[in-house]
Formats: sequence, structure tokens, C-alpha cells
Amino acid sequence: MKRHALAGLTAFAVAGYAAADQVAQPASVAPAPLQYETYYNQPVDTLPSVAPPNPASSSDVTYGVTPSSGYEPSCLAEPNCAVEPNCAAEPSCGIEDACCGDACGCGSTCGLGGCLLGDCCLGDPWTLDSYLDPCDSCDWTVAGWMQFGYSSANDGVFNTHPDHFDAQQMYLYAEKVADGSCGWGFGGRVDVLYGTDAQNTQSFGNNPGNFDYQNGWDHGVYGWAMPQLYAEAAYGDLSVKVGHFYTLLGYQVVPATGNFFYSIPYTFNFSEAFTHTGALATYNASDELTLYGGWTAGWDTGFDQFGGGSSFLGGASVQATDDVAVTYILTAGDLGWIGNNGYTHSIVAIADLSDKMQYVFQSDVVGVDNSVNANGGHYDTIGINQYLFYTFNDCWKAGARVEWWKADGVSVNEMAYGLNYRPMANVLLRPEIRYNWSPSDNLPNVLTALGQDQAYLNQTIFAMDLILTF
Repeated sequence: MKRHALAGLTAFAVAGYAAADQVAQPASVAPAPLQYETYYNQPVDTLPSVAPPNPASSSDVTYGVTPSSGYEPSCLAEPNCAVEPNCAAEPSCGIEDACCGDACGCGSTCGLGGCLLGDCCLGDPWTLDSYLDPCDSCDWTVAGWMQFGYSSANDGVFNTHPDHFDAQQMYLYAEKVADGSCGWGFGGRVDVLYGTDAQNTQSFGNNPGNFDYQNGWDHGVYGWAMPQLYAEAAYGDLSVKVGHFYTLLGYQVVPATGNFFYSIPYTFNFSEAFTHTGALATYNASDELTLYGGWTAGWDTGFDQFGGGSSFLGGASVQATDDVAVTYILTAGDLGWIGNNGYTHSIVAIADLSDKMQYVFQSDVVGVDNSVNANGGHYDTIGINQYLFYTFNDCWKAGARVEWWKADGVSVNEMAYGLNYRPMANVLLRPEIRYNWSPSDNLPNVLTALGQDQAYLNQTIFAMDLILTF
């Protein structure tokens, strides 16, 4: 329930399938006597002579051929390359080493049928931290990403600037993880965000003008936000962070790199906090159980306290089996701008159905009295989100989400189907189709009070973004 327009969820459907058969390289065949084999249209007896390896040379090339001769050293370095007719006859042998074997394991079949849905080689990602600290001598990590996106229509949640190619998240963070494995450890983190998502991520649970909310950081649809700024201490299996940090509620997160889908569910936007200010302890009780507990100044606060905001934030994560994990998180007390005498909880269950398929179930409940943002002073919502993902390989992943969200007795729904395509380690493309609808002719009163518009319902939206990590 943030500061935009909205609608809800529905029945579930998705599929992911396909895999490509990897075509094996043809077996070699011994050449017939006195028969010419084509090697760049040259007869066999004109191939370069084999010179003894030079002990002083560090090269693995054992043939007396330089790159300028038109032959690829990496191909000629293969012991059987000059005598194997299938390799010698391969037109691409001189420009790539695919015919003599490659890292993808695709042999000579790299292309649409070979690597697209078979093996893929992303390589090692380039990181800003490796440039700033090439010797890895510093305990701090500096990294981030850039997200650019397009949406064909206003979805009433985050993508509210349609028909524009927007810079949504220009994100940079610095972090030192508090390591308590050898006694006391100290760390912290600071995140800075610029883009069209900034105004959704600011501390709008503050009184205006405090920290990053309504203090001159906005410039039209663009702006700045500082969603995290905290210090952390750890000892053994216990760690405590103090400051401004992201919530534990829900499955969806603010950082674009943490989500499969480009679009944002209604439940995340209207039934969960984004950030808190306070203190939060994490205790790893065992390999299967993690406990959380702490105090916050309500929802979406940044070093400020709206009214009498004072609430508990905590819960537990349980690895129930090797394939199933369940997390329960709650907030209770005076939730600040959302209202006092409130209770919310989020349940997330993640199940690995196979090596390639994963199912996620999430349910959020909100019950708040004396809300200044809802008609009648009561803000009560419930949401159910379901996800199904299928991973083809490291480059391709398919997913579907179906959501039902209800407030003021009125249901709104959305479903989304999308792909994640990673052509290289630092690049991610996320195209998707989303449809919003409601069985009611009227939006919930609470959404009307928040400035929502019926036009956001009953429409199909195409959206796509590009994420570059560093």
C-alpha cells in the first residue's frame, strides 16, 4: 500500500518447458591413402610441416604456424586437428575452436539448437570491486547495477510512467559483512538509489522533510533514495544491525536484482513495509533454523518516528526438508503512518519440485486500526501470490505469477508471465506480459483514498527491462 495506483490477484497458471538436445561432434574418420582432404581448400600434402616444440616457448602451439598465416593456433594446438578430416573440413575451425571442442560442451553445434537451450557459457562477471580492490585486500564490497525499463501502460504500482524508456534503478552500495565466526565482528552497509523507483523507496513513513522524504531529493518522476544505512555487529551465530534497513516481510524485494519479474505485485506494494528504522537481531540456531527479532519505529521510517510508531519485527525461517523452506515474519504494535494497533504477517514457502522447477507460495495479512490512509480508519487486506519457475540453463529461465489481493471486501487480481534471459554474466533481460482485472466495478475504498484509478484494471500490459550489474 504505497503511494501509487493498484489492483489485485487471481487464479494460477504457468508452464515452463523445453530443453535442447545437444548434437555431438561427428566421430573422426581416418583419411584414405592418396586422398585429398580439404583444409581451407588446400590438399593435405600442402599443410604446414610439423616442427618440434621449442622448449623455451611457453606456448601450447606445437605447429610452426603463426596467427597471421590464417590458421587459428587454438585449433591447431589440438593434437588431432591436422589429421582429423572432420575437424580439418570444418569451415569455422580457423576462426573459432568449436570444432576441436569448446567450453560450452556444444562441439560444432553452437547456435540456436545447440547452446540456446542446452549448455551456455556466461563467463565470469566483471565487478566494480575487482577494479577498486584488485588484490581483494579490503573487507568492504562496492557493487551495484543499472536498470532500464519500458512498460506499455501504467500498472498502478511501480511502473507508473508508461510509454517511456526509464532509468528506474541506478543503484550503488558498499557493504562489510559482520563476521562473528572467530569472535566479535563488525560491519555495515549503505545503499543509494537514483531513478524513477526512488520515490517508492524513500522513507515516506517519516514526517515530511526528514531523511530522504520530501527534502528536495526529487526531480519530477526521478529522485534519490537511501533505502539502507546501518551498522552491524556479530558474535558467533548472533548478529545485530542498527539503523535503516529493508524489511523481512514478503518474497518480493525492492532491488531489481532480487526478483524474477520486472512488474510488482499488489501485495508487495500495498500490504508490506519496504524499510524500517530500528534494531534487528538474527540468530542462526542451526543449519535448519534461523530466528529474527527486533524493534522498529513503524513502517517505512528513516531515522524518524511518525506519531507513536513502535513495533515488533521478527519471525523464523525453517528448512523443513532438503527441498522445502518456510519463512514466517510478523510486525505488531504501532506501525506509524499505516496506523496504530496493527498486526501483519507474511508466510513464504519455497519448494524445489525438481532440479529445474520451483514453486513459491506467499500469503500476507494486514489488520490495522486507526489508519489515516483508509476510509473508516480500518485497513484490512489479504493477499495470496503463487509463482512457478522453470530453469532451462544458466541463460534462460521462465516464470509465472498469479495474485489475488483483497481490501475492503473487494478483490483485485493480476497474473504475469515472463522470461529471464542472461546473454552474459553482467546482463539480464526480463520481458513479461501482465494482466490486471477485478470482478467488482469499484476499487476498494482504501485504494480510492490512496488515489487509485479504475483505469488500471482490466488491461494487458507488456513490459521489459534491462539490468546491467557491476
